[in-house]
Amino acid sequence: MKKVYINSISSITAQKTFDNSEFLDKLIIHENQVVFAVEPNYKDYIPPAAARRMAKGIKMGVVASKMALQEANLEQVDAIITGTGMGCLRDSEKFLSAIIDNNEQFLTPTSFIQSTHNTVGGQVALELQCKGYNFTYVHGSNSFESGLLDAKMQLELDEAQNILVGGVDELGDHTTKLNKIIHHIKDEKISSMEILNSKTKGTVFGEGANFFVLSNKKQAFSYAEILSVKLFNTLDHTELNEIALSFLNDNHLSVEDIDTVVLGNNGDVEFDSHYYQLTSGIFKNTQQVCYKHLIGEFNTASPFGLWVASKILKNQTVPGALKKNDLATSSFKYILLYNMYRGENHSFILLKSC
Repeated sequence: MKKVYINSISSITAQKTFDNSEFLDKLIIHENQVVFAVEPNYKDYIPPAAARRMAKGIKMGVVASKMALQEANLEQVDAIITGTGMGCLRDSEKFLSAIIDNNEQFLTPTSFIQSTHNTVGGQVALELQCKGYNFTYVHGSNSFESGLLDAKMQLELDEAQNILVGGVDELGDHTTKLNKIIHHIKDEKISSMEILNSKTKGTVFGEGANFFVLSNKKQAFSYAEILSVKLFNTLDHTELNEIALSFLNDNHLSVEDIDTVVLGNNGDVEFDSHYYQLTSGIFKNTQQVCYKHLIGEFNTASPFGLWVASKILKNQTVPGALKKNDLATSSFKYILLYNMYRGENHSFILLKSC
């Protein structure tokens, strides 16, 4: 089977990550329960008339995909695979509100048409005029990882040479209120730099879009090689050390081979204990990196972790704002990523430097 490489990355989040020449050089410190994406100038990528008809999630997805293609020096790909947890949430809310406000009569279909989960993937294909494989995964916080695994298998079997893979989710006002009511979002405002030490329930919600061009052809500008991806719907937190060890053994590696572990801690006192099992267990002597305190939690926040890991492997450095412990690493060859949300949809991704 062929090897799989990350040939380009792009990110739109609550930090200024759309500028790939920087690596979290100038942090934006948020102090709220909900953080919104810092958006690029959409006019540079989408005609203004078209952008006005697009919801925020669609614009973020289309622009992030175009940025990824530009960095990979490609005009076309063989397949487009998108992951999203909630789809085009704002249009969904708009359509449902119109049903109530208009007593189920005289409804315009525009919001309904644009509210489907595969709208972003379809819009990206229209922009590129790509008539190849186009699939959208909606698997909660494993949505992106499901798409990543699909792309990896296709590339390994040489069914495609270049695949655009991404994850996108947007915030919606009504859904945000519901998440506050059920305490999935914190009751109190909190600074980005204090979230990981929080002792309260819930987390800070965010939004964003992250896209990658994966290929079975290594380039001089490749970021990393994807060695393995493994998903679990449910796991007991007491099994995590054993599962992680088994995952590494399957790839002929030991804990000592891992230079950095990238974790999805989000400051929820109820569920960050899953990560604590690893940070106080087999990875207690490994450099630990976290990222959700900078961008917030959402179903496709984990691809930002992949963006972070790719940057670390290429730049051979870790920004101070990402460090969870004080351990230092002189060089980076293998990085392990682990993510889950509220005790479900666990994922392990293993990367190797090119």
